[in-house]
Amino acid sequence: MDQEINMNTRNRDESEIEIDLIDLLMYYQTKLVLIIGAFIIGALIAGLVTRFLMTPKFTATSTMYMVSSTSDSVVDLSDLNIGTTLSEDYVELIKTRPIVEGVADELKLDYTYEQLMRMIDLKVLPNTRIIKISVTSPDKFEARDVANALAIKAETELPKLMDAPKPNIAEKAIVPEHKSSPSLTKNTMIGALLAMLAVLAVLTVLYIMDDTLKTADDVEKNFGVMPLTTIPEGNIHGRDGSTEGKAEKRGLLSRLFGRSGGKRHHKYKQNKKGDK
Repeated sequence: MDQEINMNTRNRDESEIEIDLIDLLMYYQTKLVLIIGAFIIGALIAGLVTRFLMTPKFTATSTMYMVSSTSDSVVDLSDLNIGTTLSEDYVELIKTRPIVEGVADELKLDYTYEQLMRMIDLKVLPNTRIIKISVTSPDKFEARDVANALAIKAETELPKLMDAPKPNIAEKAIVPEHKSSPSLTKNTMIGALLAMLAVLAVLTVLYIMDDTLKTADDVEKNFGVMPLTTIPEGNIHGRDGSTEGKAEKRGLLSRLFGRSGGKRHHKYKQNKKGDK
């Protein structure tokens, strides 16, 4: 039983992976050029895609005010309360098929109801009785025309449908001068960050999977034993293949073998004399 508990504990300990954040940050530092390169490449790719492959879109907005006096000249508190109550109802009724498809027919637009609804954004400003009708389209003139047509259609049709006071058009949409999407700066930064995070994720996985022992601390951490000595990194003096090292080796060899060679030559001469 004790052996089984010990085995389970050992397996659990072996399955756990400890990550030293300081070592990981130092590992990132060694790969800093790769990380910066990924950031720059991601920014370039995202910027080029946004600039040349994504279609720019324009947004035009008209404004409606949901208060109308019950008399010809005076707006009282009951009118304000009616406007507050009916604002959300107006927004939902503007989205109905008769209104949206009627606008498409008037402007002769080749859109289905679902396609046109994806272009329209209706919202009531907080704590007000103001409705913003925003239309987004690749054609800036089309965006303006649809926003104004929706406001006019709501002004004429909704009071008949609801038997309620007529809303007022506070501001008509104009042709937008600048595109609303996509944002070159935003997409460029997103692309750069995503590329950098992808590289960091890969580096983190490689760091975790690397189980080689690089320092004495790694040996002590894994085996509980401090090594007696370590081999220093780099080339040892005189063994780095340089000219100075080679010359030193040749000088040493010549001194060693030169003496022994001299002795052998001397003995050879003595033998020759003895033979004579």
